[in-house]
Amino acid sequence: MPRRGYVDGPFGQIHFQHLGEGAAVVLLHQVPMTSGQFDLVYEPLARRGLWVIGIDMPGFGLSDPTPFIPKVEDYAQGITPVLDALGIDRASIVGHHTGALVATEVAIQFANRVDKLILNGPLPLTEEERADYLASGHQWELGFGPRPGGTHLTELFAIRDGFAAGTVSPERLSDYVVQAFSGRGAFWWGHHAAFQYRHEESLAKITQPAMILTNTGDMIYPMAHRAHKIRPDFAFAELQGGGVDIVDQQPEAWVEIVAMYVGTSRVADSSQGNQQEHRVIN
Repeated sequence: MPRRGYVDGPFGQIHFQHLGEGAAVVLLHQVPMTSGQFDLVYEPLARRGLWVIGIDMPGFGLSDPTPFIPKVEDYAQGITPVLDALGIDRASIVGHHTGALVATEVAIQFANRVDKLILNGPLPLTEEERADYLASGHQWELGFGPRPGGTHLTELFAIRDGFAAGTVSPERLSDYVVQAFSGRGAFWWGHHAAFQYRHEESLAKITQPAMILTNTGDMIYPMAHRAHKIRPDFAFAELQGGGVDIVDQQPEAWVEIVAMYVGTSRVADSSQGNQQEHRVIN
């Protein structure tokens, strides 16, 4: 089981969990989730010779929120205090969805602290796509919150169940709902920050070795190919099927790609092999 800890950050306390030893790899979650998104991959990544660190970004899980409506640039400031507390000079950063945007910003703001970068779900947008979200999804999130009888909980469960299409257990879906409402920031802050961020511009500023990781069933799958056109020099890895919950749906395949790219020195046990199809383009 990962060990847990807190460190003081620019906006209050930051909660993190970590497991293993060796090359450091930071995992940054999608929103509105927490570092618990990676529950199924801490141990297999550690088994492959990695020191795995999951961080609750500001306002999510057990980390204190910003005292203002945050931007991706603000979320990025919550990462290096954890590295400092653990005595880590450089780490690889793996970000999923909004976490991929934050990982990008960490690589830009703190370039000397980042070894390699894995963007699992980049989000380069057109201005029309950004406006469409602000007129639709953002408006729904603004109005979403606690309701009499807890119907907001069942509504979110149904939404996440629809995304998973029967591939995620009711127990884990329940945990998704708990994670989504565990943060002290406003429910809508995370996606608002993501859709305000210009990933189509910041991708060009990345100087570290990087990989785009995606899966064909992800709702933002086309964005990964768009990002690869912007940065054809990045490695590209693609899993088949899955959805926004690929880390739970295909954990061993996901772990193999991450471990292979960051360059671990320890080989996974042969008994832990997986049958998931994937391809990697260098």
